[in-house]
Amino acid sequence: MKRNVALSLPNLLTYARILAVPAVAVCFYFEGNTPRWIALGLFIIAAITDFFDGYLARAWQQQSALGRMLDPIADKLLVSVSLLMLAAVGTIGGWSLVAAIIILCREILVSGLREFLAELQVSVPVTKLAKWKTTVQLVAIAFLLAGPAGDTVFEYTTLTGLVALWLAAILTLYTGYDYFRAGIGHLITE
Repeated sequence: MKRNVALSLPNLLTYARILAVPAVAVCFYFEGNTPRWIALGLFIIAAITDFFDGYLARAWQQQSALGRMLDPIADKLLVSVSLLMLAAVGTIGGWSLVAAIIILCREILVSGLREFLAELQVSVPVTKLAKWKTTVQLVAIAFLLAGPAGDTVFEYTTLTGLVALWLAAILTLYTGYDYFRAGIGHLITE
């Protein structure tokens, strides 16, 4: 791999998103509101890099196999670790854990399907609805990361995050079904 590809700005943004994952997780090991705000800030910056790394790679014609591989991994790490930490501290609990489980299961299933279809050289493009699902998911997690700290500013912060999490879970089911339906023909012929 060429050094300039590995160190292109779009790939550097993806690396930064991956590095933000453990930083967000570490925030949950400290008490008080400040670590929640720091986690939220790191998450927002990481989420913004998700937009810019792809946009810049296309605009500057710096798309690479490395970027195509790492970008979805970085997204899934950020979402998965955030959901796990939110569940660990009880921000997501009870029936809302079902919404988080739906999101995590879909991420794993779609990743496996995409990997299988890639071996067959079949591309499954990301739909507009899947992009909306990701946006709702990121907004839900942002509200939940603020959680109790956010509730001191806007008393419905956690509730808003939980409602958005369920909306994301519903969109997740639908878009997951879309991917499965698009790939099922290739699965049956093997």
